[in-house]
Amino acid sequence: MGLAEQRRFPPKIVGHAYPQMQPDARAGRGFRVRCYTSGEMYAQKLKAEVVIGGKREPMPLEWLDSFCMRNFTGSGEFDDTLPTGEGRLEAGTNVNAERLAAAMSEWFTKRGKGNGQAVKVEISEAK
Repeated sequence: MGLAEQRRFPPKIVGHAYPQMQPDARAGRGFRVRCYTSGEMYAQKLKAEVVIGGKREPMPLEWLDSFCMRNFTGSGEFDDTLPTGEGRLEAGTNVNAERLAAAMSEWFTKRGKGNGQAVKVEISEAK
């Protein structure tokens, strides 16, 4: 009998969440790991809208993706952000939504996303 079967080693932690690991008697192999596919990754569910020239619309997923990648922003402040769709993102508890909106507004305006106009980003809790 191996050490895993004797339960002398703790199960491995896989991914961001502790997986559900249970003895797999049918397969006769000690433990099985089920992949986590949680509908909830981060604590904050946010809605992101952009306002350009008075016109409000959900922030394009492409914009969210590019901002949330640290390679482009050079800032680790928003590492715990995950775009989940057009105008939707999730964020860790340490991410301040007001600071995120201000940083996005500045970043998108500098990159000309407003076609010469200021880009204002508004972030609120998703319902």
